[in-house]
Amino acid sequence: MKKLFNIFAIGILALSAMSCNDYLDRESKTTMNDNNYWTSENNLRLFVQGVYGSYFNGYSDNWGAVYAPGVYTGEMSDDRTTTGTQPNILISVPADNWYRAELPYRGYWLQRRGSGPWNLAYVRKWNLLLERLETMKEKGILNDEAYGHWVGVARFFRGWEYSRFVESFGDVPYYDHTITAEDIDAQFIPRSPRSEVMTKVMEDFDYAIEHVRANDGTDYVNKYVVGTIASRCLLFEGTWYIYHKNDPALQTSSNTQALAKTFLEKARDYAGVVISSGAFKFDTDFRTLFGTLYSRPSSKEIILYRAYNKSVQSASQHCIASYSNGAESQAASGNLSTLKAWLCNDGQPYATTTVANGDSWRLQDMVVTRDPRFEATFWDEPKNSGTGLYCEKFIDRIGPTYAYNGQSRPTCYGSDTNENGYPCVRYAETVLNWIEAKAELADKFGGAAITQADLDASINALRDRPLDATATAKGVKKTAHLTLGNYPNDPERTSAAQMSTLGYKTVGAVSPLLWEIRRERRMEFFLEQYRILDIRRWGQLELMLGANNPDLLIGGYVELDLSATLTASQAAELGRDAQTTNLKKTLNNQGYNLLTKGNIGKVKVMPIEGTNADGSLKLGPVVTFDGNNWASMRGFLVPNNVSDRDAANVLLRNYLEPVCGQVIDQYKEKGKEITQNAGWE
Repeated sequence: MKKLFNIFAIGILALSAMSCNDYLDRESKTTMNDNNYWTSENNLRLFVQGVYGSYFNGYSDNWGAVYAPGVYTGEMSDDRTTTGTQPNILISVPADNWYRAELPYRGYWLQRRGSGPWNLAYVRKWNLLLERLETMKEKGILNDEAYGHWVGVARFFRGWEYSRFVESFGDVPYYDHTITAEDIDAQFIPRSPRSEVMTKVMEDFDYAIEHVRANDGTDYVNKYVVGTIASRCLLFEGTWYIYHKNDPALQTSSNTQALAKTFLEKARDYAGVVISSGAFKFDTDFRTLFGTLYSRPSSKEIILYRAYNKSVQSASQHCIASYSNGAESQAASGNLSTLKAWLCNDGQPYATTTVANGDSWRLQDMVVTRDPRFEATFWDEPKNSGTGLYCEKFIDRIGPTYAYNGQSRPTCYGSDTNENGYPCVRYAETVLNWIEAKAELADKFGGAAITQADLDASINALRDRPLDATATAKGVKKTAHLTLGNYPNDPERTSAAQMSTLGYKTVGAVSPLLWEIRRERRMEFFLEQYRILDIRRWGQLELMLGANNPDLLIGGYVELDLSATLTASQAAELGRDAQTTNLKKTLNNQGYNLLTKGNIGKVKVMPIEGTNADGSLKLGPVVTFDGNNWASMRGFLVPNNVSDRDAANVLLRNYLEPVCGQVIDQYKEKGKEITQNAGWE
């Protein structure tokens, strides 16, 4: 894997050279410009490859976190809770054009929302490429097949860029050609309805899925990358029209009911192209997908991969694995809300399982009673995170052992010098997009009913993914298949938290099958930046407010009286005998010791009081450590100083971002007008 996205700088230089073309009096023989660049497929590949990192972000670069897994900073969702006050998404209209790429805090907005900025630079890039491809074809540089492929690639990226733009803002200005600096009227056009823009996006994807090569080389865009990403984009749009059909912001669009059906059919069909190819399957254990060092795993699940290897490119490194290795604290991690979502290995939720110890919330028990992805995602005892749950999904099995044994880590696991790679596009998303689109069509539009074969090709194929030796040695078992019509009756599906959401108020509780599909996505994609997009399109942003979803403000289950190993001096401070336990210890056998003198009055848990009539969990009142009540410090950890985020985060308006003040002012300066999103006026 000597590519490694290392052509990024070359692509930028090529763009810079071309931008200077207007000032050249004569053709340069030694540098690239707009007149001599468009001469070969190789140059086209460089032009496109130069921005792969902006679309297939993987673990990002160095300390980067935009679109990267959320163990460092990251996505805003109901899966992730921090100490202190929960961070806001955006609760006021920004005055300046903070969506510009060069502004450093643009990243915080992107990583919290999972969609795109108000920035048309890449739209221009793909329109420019389309225009230059026409010239190359006219000159005979490209044959019909090559021309079709590269036009497909350009239209794929243009469609994806516009899809992310629409996900953020709804209605947006639409351009299908480049414009000049002098054409002021064209620069300041009104916003087009999202339904019109996404119809254009669909047309781009239709062309791309038909013409992009099935194989253009390992980890270059191909037909199956197109199929998976296109299914993602149109699944988002189709479900948005279902669960947001009464939103004021959607009233500018027309024919949304019919378009919802069309977009979902397209999402199904795009993913179906990938599935019917027979080229992909789940043949690799979960951790290998995310933790392989230096090179691409030999996995048929991976459709496009980003490798990191400093020996090939010195800047090819990141920080995400170091926040999964046990030594670095995770300020935010999983919470009770996500714990409840994980199935037991009999295919039942916690409230109805018959698995032995399936009602236990001890992490040591959960790793062997829950779906195998739980063991692959979390350390199997409380650890140094804000919620006691420590995500180690994004590292190999070896990396965490250094901190556990108190040993120095190799640079490939430390700081921002990590070198494990990331599966940027994988088959798991393909099949889950496909089965959800089919289920929504059956549920809302009279489409073909889901069959057992559909479940076996998607959810059950995922559950049959191999286990690695570490999981097998612990006693982890694969999760039972989901069988047609025999869906779990999960009390969480109709819980008060669900009833608080826009989606529930719009269409009511989702069917048991759709609930299980959504659960499968939650287990599969934990902290991979999918969840925030899912809860926005399903109309569930309200779940990000603790007032609606109290489980958001509660961490994992801890037995703090057992998890600490006290030295004699620590015990003396607390008036206790020195204590050791037979629990496995972290960090060189030091334990997860929160019951110290300094934490009197600070550490809190919510004990289990029992179960409700429907089998759901019932918690007792908060217990605070007073220096003596050791035996009472068993329950779900309350993150230190935790408090809810501002309620304005889940106002209806917040499903879309506002157009910033500077953009509005720029339109006014040119005698133009641009509308603001509903609720942000």
